[in-house]
Amino acid sequence: MKLLSAKQFQEWDAYTICHEPISSIELMERAALLCTETIARYFSIDQVIKVFCAKGNNGGDGLAIARLLIGRGYEVSVYVLEQGKIGSNDFQANLHRLHSFTTEIHFIQSAEAFPIVQETDLLIDALYGTGLKSELIELPKALVEFLNLSGAQIISIDIPSGMYVDQSSNGNTIIKANTTFSFQALKLCFLAAENAPHFGNVVLLNIQLQPGFLKTVASDYDLLEKEKVRLLVKPRNDFSHKGKFGHALLIAGSIGKMGAAILSARAAMRSGIGMLTISIPTNTDAEIHTAIPEAMVLNRETSVVDFDKFSTIGIGPGIGTDLDSETVLENIIEHFKKPILLDADAITILSKHPDWLSRISSDSILTPHPKEFDRLFGESANEFKRWQKAVQLSEQHQLIILVKGHHTLIAAKGKAWFNSTGNVGLAKAGSGDTLSGIITSLLAQGYASTVAAILGVYLHGLAADLALGFQSTESLLASDIIECIGMAFNDLANYEN
Repeated sequence: MKLLSAKQFQEWDAYTICHEPISSIELMERAALLCTETIARYFSIDQVIKVFCAKGNNGGDGLAIARLLIGRGYEVSVYVLEQGKIGSNDFQANLHRLHSFTTEIHFIQSAEAFPIVQETDLLIDALYGTGLKSELIELPKALVEFLNLSGAQIISIDIPSGMYVDQSSNGNTIIKANTTFSFQALKLCFLAAENAPHFGNVVLLNIQLQPGFLKTVASDYDLLEKEKVRLLVKPRNDFSHKGKFGHALLIAGSIGKMGAAILSARAAMRSGIGMLTISIPTNTDAEIHTAIPEAMVLNRETSVVDFDKFSTIGIGPGIGTDLDSETVLENIIEHFKKPILLDADAITILSKHPDWLSRISSDSILTPHPKEFDRLFGESANEFKRWQKAVQLSEQHQLIILVKGHHTLIAAKGKAWFNSTGNVGLAKAGSGDTLSGIITSLLAQGYASTVAAILGVYLHGLAADLALGFQSTESLLASDIIECIGMAFNDLANYEN
């Protein structure tokens, strides 16, 4: 699914109005009806509701919702932010309609006109929507701060007032909504952790915008969808043998951190690789052979590695950042000319030697979390800037760059995708090691690097979601994710639209 800009969302409305055809106020009514039905599903008729509107189309939505709620018997008061300008045409039309239903319409011209709000009230934020172009100041800012301090439950319509759709809102005064009713498609702002304190639970309402519009526009970012990701999985020939599914070298673990090597290796084996060799420190063979007997081992400190034997190399989980590990990584960058995966300590080492970056084989995959990303590529002012930088650098260096998070970004040669699977149970030690193993396995099997990254990230999150069938987000372990990788593959294979 394309993640659209604020301007494109407005164009989608206009496209629907033209091609359905439908009037703009009828489209507004459709959206308001869905909001009203959702509110009525969760709030009893004795709920006191206060609706706050500015004079744009978002405010028009609020007026229509107020009217429909009153028609269902709710006690509703409406508060219009009055700044001396006439409202949009649809706002004015809905204001005229509302006057036939209630006299509880109040105009806020100063902070002295702010209403008394009880903690038991339900507040509807319909002040500003996707068209917001500048941060809130003066009276609008004061009103938002007042509502945030009220202690009442807040529902924002389409987007919390004060938040931008497609750029950072850091420093803005923004409504802190418990729930956001957003229309038609997920917005980029809802994928940013920096915005999470403001949008609460996002409920997508399908207002039946014309799907043909999406074919007419390009987008900087896409959201991964199961029906497309499932098509990336290669079918397996019944007569295949292990040699057909690749042989990876996994360089992982150090004294005290062999768990990283074990988790990564087990994830790689569960993801379909034919053969796996793990490069480990001296005197750690028994740990590997006991935990994962399917894998082979070689001594990282004494063995001479024949790189020609391997389809790919994954390096980083738990290896440490000492001089020996630096030497190993430099040797791989210098002599191995197929795509590799670099994670964790390998990225930290790379950040100390930024000149190595240009020498890494093209189509290699880097999997940093935000702090590792910033160490390697420099500080970013906010998440949106970090995403943009990842996309630019992926094209500049011909690499695939992940920025790990709740919605991991996969940037590849100037294009980008956000993941749609996973849960907060992944915020635990070992999760990144399992992801490295999955992606290394897919690379070894011959998946193109971009596909390996997309499929690996999606499967990793999906396995974590499926694990919640027998674990909680608190109890979820990285090893639970590994045990559910097979379920994730089956879930993709059995998915039907």
